[in-house]
Amino acid sequence: MRAIKFVTPDEAVKVIKSNDRVHIHSVACAPQKLINAMCERGRNREFQNVRIQHLHTEGPAPYADPEFEGIFNLESFFVGHNVRKQTQAGYADYIPVFLMETQRLIREGYCRPNVAMVQVSPPDKHGYVSLGTSVDATLAAVEEADTVIGVINPNIPRAFGDAMITLDMIDIFCQDDTPLIEAAPAPLTETDIQIGKNCAALIEDGATLQMGIGAIPNAVLAQLGNHKNLGIHTEMFADGVLPLIDKGIINNACKNIDRGRTVATFLMGSKEVYDFIDDNPGVIMNDVGYTNDPRIICKNPRVTAINSAISVDLTGQVNADSIGTRFWSGVGGQVDFIRGASLSEGGKPIIAMPSITAKGVSKITNTLVPGAGVVTSRFHIHWLVTENGAVNLYGKSMQERSTLIISIAHPDHQERLDREAFERFGPHYHYVWDETEAVKHSS
Repeated sequence: MRAIKFVTPDEAVKVIKSNDRVHIHSVACAPQKLINAMCERGRNREFQNVRIQHLHTEGPAPYADPEFEGIFNLESFFVGHNVRKQTQAGYADYIPVFLMETQRLIREGYCRPNVAMVQVSPPDKHGYVSLGTSVDATLAAVEEADTVIGVINPNIPRAFGDAMITLDMIDIFCQDDTPLIEAAPAPLTETDIQIGKNCAALIEDGATLQMGIGAIPNAVLAQLGNHKNLGIHTEMFADGVLPLIDKGIINNACKNIDRGRTVATFLMGSKEVYDFIDDNPGVIMNDVGYTNDPRIICKNPRVTAINSAISVDLTGQVNADSIGTRFWSGVGGQVDFIRGASLSEGGKPIIAMPSITAKGVSKITNTLVPGAGVVTSRFHIHWLVTENGAVNLYGKSMQERSTLIISIAHPDHQERLDREAFERFGPHYHYVWDETEAVKHSS
């Protein structure tokens, strides 16, 4: 095995020069010591116009702060909470891209990095290290970068699949033993629980699941205790899947590919999740070009993809990345899995959301707010779920869709939505509006 010579983070980041593009390892694997050392060089004005590239990262993201204007230019593939204000203020920027294609931007030279900064597990006896909880587009960055700085951290789990890389792929080595950032499960409201029940009712035994992190995925998973032979092929998972795996409910037995194995490209959760994937051959952490490819996703049966939204209009257009003109998140893997599930035999693409915001504003609207981005188009949407029910919009006309969508809107907003739908679609709409009430007529 190759001998390793360690340097300090300050020494390692000296390879970064003006006009370079630097890729930062994703989510919990963001190498904070290297980030801090890089930012210190920036404060000293040792370089300028360094482009920073990453998906979502956990922890501080000081390179996006106003003090580094002209020093760092963030080009994120997803607007996470730690760079949201800076992006909305114009101090950071965002590249809209399907999660599946983030690796393609790197491999095909559109966004090729000069330097990749990653964290990896300690090497095994064969000279392999693991990218741990985040493979995503980082593997592509490691493959394509001129220089790879690897922080060996014993807290990085030894994950299998594409996460395994050789020491020869790393040029500069540092050390750190800082624990990975954890994410506590979100508390569930009564609305979340009801949405979870409505989604769970659509999930069949033997289904292959995709869902992310947060209250609604946790609420769905909590309702699956009586299901059988479920599988996981997803972009990410968190703590909610562990009890179902322990009980044998998730066993991946019915999958056509990667049978018996849980497949993801990155993780975010508690230490229990990180420990679960450590040295576990039942979990494969793969390149995002594999996990999120609809052509791969659809090979499994009954793929049930559950994704969220900021708002949905009466034609089924789904806004999931912005609030008006303000970017809130990104496309992520929503479209990848909506499409993959729709092509799967017996698949069910699901958009799930509360019918109103915390302030009581309807998330179901006649038209999207000006500037709001359409992530899942009206051509892609199938199932829409709120706490008030679930409707299948696939194959439905615009007037039929609006009728169905309004039926699961919040009761406080249905009358107004009826009127707006009548005004939008004209006298042949299924609702007739007069000045006092909306009267439902059968079609």
